[in-house]
Amino acid sequence: NEFIVINVFHWLGGWGLNYGIVILILTLLLKVILFPIAYKTYTSSAKMRVLKPEIDEINEKFKGKDAVKKQQATMDLYKKAGVNPLAGCVPMLLQMPILFAIFRFFPSSIELRQKSFLWAHDLSSYDSILDLPFNIPLYGDHVSLFTLLMTISTLIYTKVNNDMMGSSSSQMPGMKTMMYLMPIMFLGMFNSYAAGLSYYYFLANMITFLQMYLIRQTIDEDKIHAKLQANKKKPIKKSKFQQKMEEMAKQRGMDPKQL
Repeated sequence: NEFIVINVFHWLGGWGLNYGIVILILTLLLKVILFPIAYKTYTSSAKMRVLKPEIDEINEKFKGKDAVKKQQATMDLYKKAGVNPLAGCVPMLLQMPILFAIFRFFPSSIELRQKSFLWAHDLSSYDSILDLPFNIPLYGDHVSLFTLLMTISTLIYTKVNNDMMGSSSSQMPGMKTMMYLMPIMFLGMFNSYAAGLSYYYFLANMITFLQMYLIRQTIDEDKIHAKLQANKKKPIKKSKFQQKMEEMAKQRGMDPKQL
């Protein structure tokens, strides 16, 4: 915030633009910076989708049997194909500092106070479009439209992302359920937060949809499938750590295959 977000925000605000437009431009700039990470994440999910039929075969083969062997067979497939199932998670973690920064920035930004945009009369406060005659626990007594739009777009993104991840999401049903519950929890938490924050997250989701569409046009899953099949025919390269462990096992008279 101190070295990037605030400076860019002040620079854009100096042009005399409405702060709703300033947030839009700021969101576009951040998404452009994060585009390589988004591309890496999508490429990883494409590899997982390509391997889904083979993962389904493994799941069917070990259905009701040893879960450890099923997991081992799955990891062997990933290893032979040269796919890291966690490759899509690491890029997402790299975005967390920016997400936390934005979460802290908008509610405390003095510049947004009393600044209106569309139906929001004050971007530093919630944008109520309907005052309820009663209070809903963990939600409030009003309906904030930007928060509602943010929640709906996040649920859609979660559905699309789960469909993209394919096999990996099906192996973690508990995590999949949590991914749908989180946006509902945020609906209550963000309902009384700054409208500028919900507006930013809504814009970020919409730009992400556009990025996903554009990236999908450039990725050929048939070529990815052919490359993964070719990787399976190559000898598996052992890491230096694994080579060292095997050498130690041989020195102690152990079978390296047991490692």
